[in-house]
Amino acid sequence: MIRPDFPNAFGPRAAQRLHGRVLGLGLGLLALAVPFGTTAARAQAQPAAAAPPAAAAAAFDVAAVRQLLARGDAAAAAGNLSEARRFYDDARDASRRLAGFYRTIAGAFRGLDARIPREMDDKGRQSIELLAEANMRLAALFRRQGQPEVAVPLLVEVLTATTPTSEQGRKAYQQLVEIGFVATPYAAGAAAGN
Repeated sequence: MIRPDFPNAFGPRAAQRLHGRVLGLGLGLLALAVPFGTTAARAQAQPAAAAPPAAAAAAFDVAAVRQLLARGDAAAAAGNLSEARRFYDDARDASRRLAGFYRTIAGAFRGLDARIPREMDDKGRQSIELLAEANMRLAALFRRQGQPEVAVPLLVEVLTATTPTSEQGRKAYQQLVEIGFVATPYAAGAAAGN
């Protein structure tokens, strides 16, 4: 017996609601299945188009930073200094991040496998050298634009990232002398004066 104050679960409206829910659920499942099926079909149709994981990782390494520097050099040679600055800034950022990652990986493997820290230390040094190169190029760009004061922090960073005895460090310090930021010239290997 059905109570008059209780809605009939099997009446005409219930059948419509149930049909709507089943139809909605079916369409929802179909919508989920189509993208997966389409993607899977595309992946099967073009297996050569998928890049191996190693190729994807190669976009963020020392070679990629060198490419950014080369693109910045090309833009600077063409007179497009704003684009050159963008490439040099990108190279600075990437080389800093790489150096940090290599340092972290080296630290994680110290005492476990000496080969890995050696490799990471070498890659970290390369990253620091590229950072110094990017800084030197940016400093030259700012000097070319008549903004030597903007070049000073970049040149100081080269000195701290490398050493005053390295080629880049000597060049950076020489530019600081040329700008007038420092006055005492540095002659690597010469006897220090009083």
